[in-house]
Amino acid sequence: MTTDLGKTALPGAAWLPAPRRPADLPLTPAAGEAPPEAPPAGRTARRTGARLSALLLLGVDTAAFVVAMALTGTTGLKTLTVLVLVVALFSGADLYRAHLSLSVLDDAPAIAVCALAAGAGAMVLGGLGDGVAGTARLKTAAVFCVLCLGVRSLAYAGVRTARRHHRLQQRALLLGAGNVSGSLAGNLLAHPEYGLRPEGMLDDEPLLCLEERPVPLLGRYDDLSRVLVERAVDVVIVTFGRVREPSVVDMLRACDRLSCEIFFVPRLYELHTVTRDTEVLWGVPLVRLRRAPFRTVSWTGKRVADVALAALAMLALSPVLALCALLSRWDTGSVLFRQARIGLDGRPFTLLKFCTMRPAGESEASTRWTIAEDGRLHTVGRILRRCSLDELPQLWNVVRGDMSLVGPRPERPFFVDEFTRQFPWYMARHRVPAGLTGWAQVHGLRGNTSIADRARFDNFYIENWSMWGDVKILVRTVGQVLSAAGR
Repeated sequence: MTTDLGKTALPGAAWLPAPRRPADLPLTPAAGEAPPEAPPAGRTARRTGARLSALLLLGVDTAAFVVAMALTGTTGLKTLTVLVLVVALFSGADLYRAHLSLSVLDDAPAIAVCALAAGAGAMVLGGLGDGVAGTARLKTAAVFCVLCLGVRSLAYAGVRTARRHHRLQQRALLLGAGNVSGSLAGNLLAHPEYGLRPEGMLDDEPLLCLEERPVPLLGRYDDLSRVLVERAVDVVIVTFGRVREPSVVDMLRACDRLSCEIFFVPRLYELHTVTRDTEVLWGVPLVRLRRAPFRTVSWTGKRVADVALAALAMLALSPVLALCALLSRWDTGSVLFRQARIGLDGRPFTLLKFCTMRPAGESEASTRWTIAEDGRLHTVGRILRRCSLDELPQLWNVVRGDMSLVGPRPERPFFVDEFTRQFPWYMARHRVPAGLTGWAQVHGLRGNTSIADRARFDNFYIENWSMWGDVKILVRTVGQVLSAAGR
């Protein structure tokens, strides 16, 4: 039985970012304020400008390495592995990120550790029996470290100079219109070397009066998505305002699809300890929020792994799939059960399962919560469901791109609407593709269990995703299948 949703809009999907609009649309200024400047035409130029810093640093590092090879007299493919390792390690240490405050002294420990680790790694990859040649590669790495500190100090000075002349800058939006926000906006205007140009503030009840605001008030918190698009904002800074923290979480999730970097001023920031994810802006620490996982390079690896593993699983389990298909046909008269589910960004797709009971009417299948105690469920259907074998056709959903191996379990449109009304954070689960298994499922949250808990577990998984985390979930899922822990 197939339910076709067509292009019907999903209720409760208001958290999704608004569609892009032309960047030159004017904003209506707040009462008594001067109209803000028209935003530049398009985000592409700004993104290119924001990446110039990283490209510059990559260029000077490469030049320093070439000079180091010339000084040490080492050439060849094995020596170039040092450069490859250096770039990889520097990237992992965020040494190509455009920091607000650029200081070669702050980066010196990381540069030294990564450079020497690259030299040691090249020795191992080239063979420990390489003798003098292996030692020469380590010497090249040490010379590169010294040269890198020197050329980077010049590069940082060049970036700061360009920023002071209002180049290589990103557009910033401040959430909150209190004293901290006003101070930050004033400091950014007075110190363009940080590379951020404050566009304005958002607040429902601004504490600063019109004369005290260094930048205009662009609207309320509810206007966040609109302002991000119309002002082509690159950086969002969360300060203190009159809004509850759970509401801030929902608002910031709107930034996920718009590629905005997010910083926030920590509570009791006067006592905050500076860490690797902290930027200091004229004495005020800003904590960089971890990028949404689906905006990282690793997420591409997740999709590649999904397709490869799902295809291999279908091939390896082909006898089991054939047996399940025969049993389903014999028990119910049908092989596959098709049902509309909600996936990535609230879009519907057709989920596949093996039939475990006689098909019901379309309305019942779309709105009935559980069939665990249904009298139409016979022995074969119970076995398939108990061992989760009825879920195996979803491997084809994974290959097709409807789903991932690991992610939030997809639900029917009727229940997505109901759950979103009850739990506002439920819809945020749809920021990533639905999964064959998930963090909630391996904790027993399946069937007739708490929807609020499921949503919390799913959102926790999204915020803390890693490839190793997916591996752990898959291993635990195999354990549950072997122990017949299904419905």
